[in-house]
Amino acid sequence: MEVVLEILKYTLPAGIVFIGVYFVIKSFMENEQRKTELQYRSDNMKLVTPVKLQAYERMILYLERISLNNLVMRTYKNGMSAKLLQASMLQIIRSEMDHNMAQQLYIQTRTWKLAKSAKEETVKLINSCAEQLNDDASGLELSQFILELVGKVETTHTEVAIEALKNEVNKVF
Repeated sequence: MEVVLEILKYTLPAGIVFIGVYFVIKSFMENEQRKTELQYRSDNMKLVTPVKLQAYERMILYLERISLNNLVMRTYKNGMSAKLLQASMLQIIRSEMDHNMAQQLYIQTRTWKLAKSAKEETVKLINSCAEQLNDDASGLELSQFILELVGKVETTHTEVAIEALKNEVNKVF
């Protein structure tokens, strides 16, 4: 019995010290891991934030470029036929969208859908206006028709999408 007590006299305190050291080291390691994760997130945000902000800027620029007022003014040239003006505007809209397709990675899905919807509605409006004119109509007639129609609308789809992007940026930053 004395041998057991003698063994317990040495092993019990050593076991208690071991358990205490184990929990202290475990706690220390967990804290260090949290610090490392926070540092990683902080460094990651320093890299991602400018890219994300640039995505918002590019999408607003895209929407401004496809807004019908700006699009007509930029695209129309003297002597253009309505068909040529229509084709030119549709080509610009498609190429602008192709150029900005990757921005959806940084923009919330709902806002991206609004931007896509603005593009689709702009295309529909251009096609609808062109269909209502004669086949031999001039580009000037088409541009005037489009601008008159836009003037009657209180808020365009591009304006709605731009406002959604601005609101999202304000929430994020």
